[in-house]
Amino acid sequence: MKKYGILHHELAQVIAQLGHGDMLIIADAGLPIPPNVRRIDLAVTGGVPAFLSVLAAVLGEMQVERATIASEMVMRSPAMQQSLLDLCAAIPISAVSHEEFKQLSQTACAIVRTGEFTPYANIILYSGVVF
Repeated sequence: MKKYGILHHELAQVIAQLGHGDMLIIADAGLPIPPNVRRIDLAVTGGVPAFLSVLAAVLGEMQVERATIASEMVMRSPAMQQSLLDLCAAIPISAVSHEEFKQLSQTACAIVRTGEFTPYANIILYSGVVF
């Protein structure tokens, strides 16, 4: 049995398979997931698991080069945005419209659905390299 880190086998597998520039999305419970994109559904109930908890776990195992969020987060969920910025302090983050975010999601390797009910609690993580 794995002792620490991400225990969810499908999520651990996706992270291990990422190459440079590949996209992994951590999403709230409401983000539409395109049918051609792998869905890793962790949602149990409203708020479980929380977006920030899943993001922190993923950041502990994934080399992230940069990230993208929806610009709507600034107005609709400023507390979540601040917590996200604090958690991702060393990662360059850009913002695009939610519509553009959804377009980008169509080419993600996977979308991890959390139980988060906070509007626009979504982030695209771009895989980096460790060397």
